[in-house]
Amino acid sequence: MSNTILVGAQWGDEGKGKIIDVLTEQADIVVRYAGGNNAGHTVFVGQQKYVLHLVPSGILRKNKLCIIGNGVVVDPISLVEEIEMLRQLNIKVDTNFAVSETAHLVLPYHRELDAQREVLKGKNKIGTTKRGIGPAYGDKAARVGLRMIDLINPERFEAKLALRIKENNEVLKALGAKPLSFKKILAEYRAAGDYLKPYVKNTVVLLHQACLRGDNLLFEGAQGTFLDIDHGTYPFVTSSNTTAGGACTGSGVPPHRMDRVVGVMKAYTTRVGEGPLPTENAEISDLLHGMGREFGATTGRPRRCGWFDSVAVRHATMVNGIDGLAVTNLDGLDTVEAIKVCIGYRIGRTRYDYMPADVEVLSQCEPIYAEFEGWCEPTTQARKWKHLPKLARTYLKALSELSAANLAIVSVGPGRDQTIFV
Repeated sequence: MSNTILVGAQWGDEGKGKIIDVLTEQADIVVRYAGGNNAGHTVFVGQQKYVLHLVPSGILRKNKLCIIGNGVVVDPISLVEEIEMLRQLNIKVDTNFAVSETAHLVLPYHRELDAQREVLKGKNKIGTTKRGIGPAYGDKAARVGLRMIDLINPERFEAKLALRIKENNEVLKALGAKPLSFKKILAEYRAAGDYLKPYVKNTVVLLHQACLRGDNLLFEGAQGTFLDIDHGTYPFVTSSNTTAGGACTGSGVPPHRMDRVVGVMKAYTTRVGEGPLPTENAEISDLLHGMGREFGATTGRPRRCGWFDSVAVRHATMVNGIDGLAVTNLDGLDTVEAIKVCIGYRIGRTRYDYMPADVEVLSQCEPIYAEFEGWCEPTTQARKWKHLPKLARTYLKALSELSAANLAIVSVGPGRDQTIFV
């Protein structure tokens, strides 16, 4: 398979968990490189549903090493809970799992600050998951963050935690929130540190050795291109680099070791939280929600839905260097008679064939649509390209052409077998 970076080509929730799971069959190591437990990757194995927030999806396959890289921010309590959940489901988490010693920690004051800042913003809120991800990355940038390497050193952790809680309690008081208990947090996180210590490794060296052996590496992205801190619809973004470049900085594997980039996108568009979504449409939202689809794996919130936006995905192709597209949720359109695809934006008489960086401009953009005839028959049983309805193949070819990348994978359901390699 070679070394592959998998990224979301839209606003997250594109179905990366399933595609990662499918591609992991050919991988030796799966590396999570960005984000935190604000991400949710859903994988079905038979009738069993798994929702993973921190542990790479590759953990569901035997004999695969799964690594949380240095670019991830880790909530130790949540990670312990996730490992225990997997073990209760008879999934091995032992020598097949490692977490970077330099990954930063998400602590209770990060979550409190996240929630309080959202309240202060009022109608201008970002729509975060309130998991403390932004404040944790903020501490990392401010060089006051605590890392896994601190967590497993009890004396150092206690001293650093005392200073950080003292400072952040003052901030929380100013925001009208209750101060946090140092003793309670110390006890909980020391226990988590003891539990996680066997997994804490120098993952940069580990991955370098894997490259020298010729192992196949799969880099698991979180969120999507337009939630990237640099390339997304700022400020309605996450706090990490979710694009392909983040795989290098978030793992320590250099660019020349990367062989291909797979971009995952839905056959339509969705978004969770605030910010512009040019193709948002009540008709398709009602259809998908009525089918029980498009509810967030992390928050349970209904996702905002719209028609496929080729302007956005074409930009994602450019930023990430996407070689192959994985289209998911094609079956969500099986009953739609007329399917729209955004091929450009318009404000008054001005046409945009690219995505404006200014969210105020993007929020004013009206989509220019092309229309495709729907296939109006089930696709969930298709296992080969030729088994798909002709009109579905026409639609997929158009998406590939408009997105400026080759079509590689089509998913017609949540199951591993509901996957077509083109």
